[in-house]
Amino acid sequence: MTDSQILLRETLDASAPPIAKSSQPPIADSSTQHLVRFPRLLLVRLRQIGDVVFTTPAVKAIRERFPAAHIAYVVEPAAEAVVAQNPHIDDVIVAPRHRGAAAWRAEVALVRRLRASAFDIAIDFHGGPRASLLTWLSGAPIRVGYEVVGRAWMYTTRVARPRELRARHSVRNQWDLLAALGMAPPSPDAQPVEMPIDRGAAARVTTRLAHAGVVDADCLIIVHVSAGNPFRRWPIPSFARVAARLVTRHALRRVIITSGPSEQSAAARVIADARAQLNEVDRDRVLDCGEFSLSELRALADRAALYIGGDSGPLHIASTSRVPIVGLYGPTLPARSAPWRPLHYVAEAVEVGALPCRPCDQRACIPGDFRCLTRIDPDEVVAAAERSLERQHVIGH
Repeated sequence: MTDSQILLRETLDASAPPIAKSSQPPIADSSTQHLVRFPRLLLVRLRQIGDVVFTTPAVKAIRERFPAAHIAYVVEPAAEAVVAQNPHIDDVIVAPRHRGAAAWRAEVALVRRLRASAFDIAIDFHGGPRASLLTWLSGAPIRVGYEVVGRAWMYTTRVARPRELRARHSVRNQWDLLAALGMAPPSPDAQPVEMPIDRGAAARVTTRLAHAGVVDADCLIIVHVSAGNPFRRWPIPSFARVAARLVTRHALRRVIITSGPSEQSAAARVIADARAQLNEVDRDRVLDCGEFSLSELRALADRAALYIGGDSGPLHIASTSRVPIVGLYGPTLPARSAPWRPLHYVAEAVEVGALPCRPCDQRACIPGDFRCLTRIDPDEVVAAAERSLERQHVIGH
């Protein structure tokens, strides 16, 4: 057993409360009372918004395992809002993304900050080149990460990560790193994803909805039309048809079209196309409220009766609320990225089913026609939306 494993074992044995042990050899502890009682933990998860959301069950479990610990989380700017209000995190450290000399200076400053923090344990949920390097350069004596080719040496405790695309949820994949901390397997009921509402964002959403004429009695449906890459973008005409069909089916429905900052033009086209399919009286029920930040989108989800969108960060932010969700899955599988929350919360997945090329690594569409998305029928999405609304009505009563 290595020195770091001995260190971690002593830490776990000395800290309460006891937790069911896993088959993974436990990590460490220190001979010092400081590490035993007040460990300093660094969590690293860069890049994708959805993947940061998927770490939040682990964050809560770590806090419960080490209630007196100081927990810091390194995240990139795009996903900062996901963890900014997390009650289990003491310090959110933003890893900026710059170019040229500014990038070098920022990285040096970041590493200095990490080393000055004197972390005892660092857990890299990402495994990419930058995340691995930051974990190593943090100087933490215990560093947990994946068995990644060319970078595994940066960790003192390594966890296997198969390279093939598996029908296994991302929360479980990232939770594998906690096996070394003696954590029992997670469940969506006991460890759901979390993103607390920012009060300022909620106030802004309330104001914007009021300006758009939305009242409490309205049935507000969010249709999010963008995704992280072209492999997950459902066609604009399909979104427009869904929005128009849902509006015509009930007089109290308002459909609000949202998108990411780089796809405002796509949102505008969906709004225009949907309104063109409606009579003059109903057109204003397809709402154009501009861009919502991640914090505002989280607050908006709490106001909505339904969320519809592709497998992307905003869908996973919506899943931190109770809003019913209709997710559109193209190159990805629901088994890997369905909403991770209590099972009685309403959610439906719409997908084309088996294709020889699905799931894929989203680097090149082999057939060339994005058939995993283009073959999803808008009428199927409308039917899933109606079922979700009805199920929520039944559950609510």
